[in-house]
Amino acid sequence: MIARLRALITPLNAVFVLEIILFVLIVLGIIPRQAALWLGSGLALYTLLAPIEDALNLFVRSIPLFLALPLTPTFDNFNTWRILSLILFGRWLWQYGNKQQATRYYDLFRRILRSKTAIALITLFLIAIISVFVAPDKIVAIKRIIYFLNLSLIGFIIYDLVCRGSLVAGRLVKSIATATVLAITAGYIQVIATYFIDIYQFMRVWGEGIQMRQFGAVWSDIAVRLGNTWFAYYGDQLSLRVFSLFPDSHSFPIFVLLGIPALFAVATRKISSLGLSLKQLVRTRPTLFILWVPLAFLIAILSGTRGIWAASIGVVVLAVLMALYARKEGVSRERRALFSYTSSFLVLFFMLFSLAYPIFTSPQFLLSKGDWSLLAGRIRSIIDFGETSNAQRIEIWKKSISSIKEHPLLGVGIGNFPVVLDQKIFLAKAGSSAHNIYLNIAAEIGVLGLIISIWLLWRLFSTAYKNFVATKDASLAVYFGALVLYIPWVMAYSLTDVALFDERAFLLFVVTVGLVADVKENGTISSR
Repeated sequence: MIARLRALITPLNAVFVLEIILFVLIVLGIIPRQAALWLGSGLALYTLLAPIEDALNLFVRSIPLFLALPLTPTFDNFNTWRILSLILFGRWLWQYGNKQQATRYYDLFRRILRSKTAIALITLFLIAIISVFVAPDKIVAIKRIIYFLNLSLIGFIIYDLVCRGSLVAGRLVKSIATATVLAITAGYIQVIATYFIDIYQFMRVWGEGIQMRQFGAVWSDIAVRLGNTWFAYYGDQLSLRVFSLFPDSHSFPIFVLLGIPALFAVATRKISSLGLSLKQLVRTRPTLFILWVPLAFLIAILSGTRGIWAASIGVVVLAVLMALYARKEGVSRERRALFSYTSSFLVLFFMLFSLAYPIFTSPQFLLSKGDWSLLAGRIRSIIDFGETSNAQRIEIWKKSISSIKEHPLLGVGIGNFPVVLDQKIFLAKAGSSAHNIYLNIAAEIGVLGLIISIWLLWRLFSTAYKNFVATKDASLAVYFGALVLYIPWVMAYSLTDVALFDERAFLLFVVTVGLVADVKENGTISSR
């Protein structure tokens, strides 16, 4: 026990615990928001001086905790992750070329030219740059490109270090699990809070308080005054749609879904390497950490995001098809058992609707609910095309398709989607989008950009499957096998929303992309 405690007392863990404490004190207003500047400076210093692997792990763990920095009264939304990702990228470049620089950079350039994925990404980036010239608001377009480039840096670093065997993949998976647990825990705290305060207090605490300190005054004003996705309405009923530490109830469940494979990998690390059959796996108890999986399912349901619910049906079908495909391809019995084991937990997702029902219909915000059909009504509304939200989505899709027909080559310019709906550009921050990530991409940067994006997503899915089959580490096999289901879940949900582009969700997405990387020739990825 003492040895285990000593193993936990590391500089990385100490900095992370201190970050959590300061985060809580700042967002609750116990200490001034300006303390975020000191916290950001401390994280930057650690990122600069710590071993790059530790710095990467701290970055991944911290994704739900990153705070906007109050630099000036009118510029208070510049987030900490932007600085840390730049520091990490600079360190990576320096570390990559600090010896025999010309040779190492030449090797890197050759690897890029040999990689279809890298070429596709560069082409997509160039299309986005060219689309700036047709954008009505070129400043917004340039800012959007910088935004995505800044977000993607961490993925490039992880991809390269994993491919070169310089990054311990297993540690990074644990860090993803840690970040997911933090987000889930905050979500349940949020649910509990609704039973002790009314709706006005809730908006003051979360909208004008916590969210303002997390994301800045501009977002807080949008969420409080222009609109948010924090509540489910059905008739006169009102229920919380959990959004945790995220700006909306759409990006939060995406983050959770992308994190669930890591929860599986950590929880089954002791039994996944035993070569057990499916029956033996079911009978063998994993660690208690496995409880976070149903907790993740339940909180995703409580987000009230109907697209997540609907997409789950397709994931079940996919699980069956992939199990049959793996058998046909001659994948080992033990590997197929691991996939079936993680897939079987999907049954829990549907069972947990019975637990979500009384939570949705309970008297939140100190208000009684006379109609107990709120959840059932929300489920039925998924296929009700006359329902207000659905009708608006369909109308937006029609306008998006019309815009794509008019501007098939370069779209209306990256970041300029609101012009498709004849809206002001600034409304993009308030959620003006195609409510379909694929239509949004095509409308902003053209059909070729959409084709490349879809190919990259297919590449991600197929590479995750290849890693699942090839890796010799059973725990990583669990992670990759689960990704085969949860990446398509997110992609299917993206047919109804663009929440993947939220900074926190997208950061975890690019971390996942970097970690999946390419299958090495020997089929192994270090998990120490």
